Amino acid sequence: MQPTGNTILITGGGSGIGRALAEALHKLGNHVIISGRRRHALDATLAANPGMSALTLDITDAASIQSFAAEAIAQFPALNAVVLNAGIMAPEDLLHHPEDLTTAENTITTNLLGPIRLTSALLPHLLQQPKATIMTVTSGLAFIPLALTPTYCATKAAIHSWTQSVRYQLRDTSVEVLELAPPYVQTELMGSQQAADPRAMPLADFINEVVNIIQTQPNATEILVERVKPLRYAEQNGAENYTAFFKQFNDAMSSH
Repeated sequence: MQPTGNTILITGGGSGIGRALAEALHKLGNHVIISGRRRHALDATLAANPGMSALTLDITDAASIQSFAAEAIAQFPALNAVVLNAGIMAPEDLLHHPEDLTTAENTITTNLLGPIRLTSALLPHLLQQPKATIMTVTSGLAFIPLALTPTYCATKAAIHSWTQSVRYQLRDTSVEVLELAPPYVQTELMGSQQAADPRAMPLADFINEVVNIIQTQPNATEILVERVKPLRYAEQNGAENYTAFFKQFNDAMSSH
């Protein structure tokens, strides 16, 4: 991904990783358009970053995605990059409440169907650009799941797989397909406690490392900070090691 000179749409750009990445890419000289459902969060981000733009989007609504894509293209015809960052993460108690599928269904609609639908809506436009980028945001949990949040992890694993297929299908076009897989980062994705959890990577450190990779590794298809690599490559390290690491990881995360 070229680090500057782009017109970039970032979903979920009003908070957390989305906002921090939007601000970093904005400072590099890109025109950044943030989207999300919470207009007040978008407006707060715009106020702090003159020159950014914003459009509201309900990523769970298929019809809204189609109209949103048409509006984004009409307003920003130079649009040549999309960062599919919007997502939700919530625990599920399968032992005591197996009948409650609300979290599972909402997570699949937001984290999996949302990126697929938005990419479909934007792809004809992106293919017309001299150089374009689709960046999915998955998670280290795509590679070693946190049992507390099974559907979240499953959607991120699915997006990882989907990203590989899209990358291959678009290999002879002007559209590059990247994957950003964050580790556990200090955001409010799972509530305010996560933002202050010393086990999580500070958000500023994560963004600085991501931007450095974008600037220095232009051919990288997976953007992996050092903190996420133990998760990314856990299974490749062997079955026995993976089994032990999975148990250790989940025991540690569930003990807090």
